[in-house]
Amino acid sequence: MPGIPLENYWFRRHEVAYLDLAKHCADAVVLEAGCGEGYGADLLAGHARLVVGLDYDQLTAAHVAKAYPSVRTLRGNLAALPLRSDSVDVVANLQVIEHLWDQEGFLRECRRVLRPGGRLLITTPNRITFSPGRDTPLNPFHTRELSGAEMADLLVDAGFEVEFLGGVHHGPRLRELDAALGGSIIDAQIEVAVSGEPWSDELMAAVTSVRAEDFEITTSDIDASLDLVGIARA
Repeated sequence: MPGIPLENYWFRRHEVAYLDLAKHCADAVVLEAGCGEGYGADLLAGHARLVVGLDYDQLTAAHVAKAYPSVRTLRGNLAALPLRSDSVDVVANLQVIEHLWDQEGFLRECRRVLRPGGRLLITTPNRITFSPGRDTPLNPFHTRELSGAEMADLLVDAGFEVEFLGGVHHGPRLRELDAALGGSIIDAQIEVAVSGEPWSDELMAAVTSVRAEDFEITTSDIDASLDLVGIARA
């Protein structure tokens, strides 16, 4: 979420994908399927003709409607999108599909509501680096995490043409922070969370200093990326 110092690293890591993908929403009717807090839908609304922010949780949908008047808020289930077929130009689904039980069915629903030639913009944690060496996700709120190849296969099986498949990586400044914190700014945060010890001034300063531009999205070494980024055409 935005505006929470301890969450700043994770917020910026999500934000970079919105900033990078927003150009595909220019003058488009956009559905953000699983809009969460709403900051991403609001960012996309600065480029789109219309953004519909869809979320299942009642309190979340009410918050988005109040906090982001540029977003048209809708409450509904991602398993059966409450939109007509061929009704939107873009579906955005960022850091959501890993929470869904029926990922194949959800992607078919995205394909249904997209107009011919419309695009699905999707990001998700890279299973290979997010839950290394495991068949089940480390995050208890994730049902299934994907590798790049697995995500591409799901998209093709749902009837999409994959236009872009890349990944989020640390840029030069974040790699410097990794080294300064003993190898990984991620591991340093996890260690504090698990131990219950207070944050050091060094770690707090590093985390709060992170900006979206400290990350890179590239097609290089996708299996080593932090998060997967895909663009698929209906």
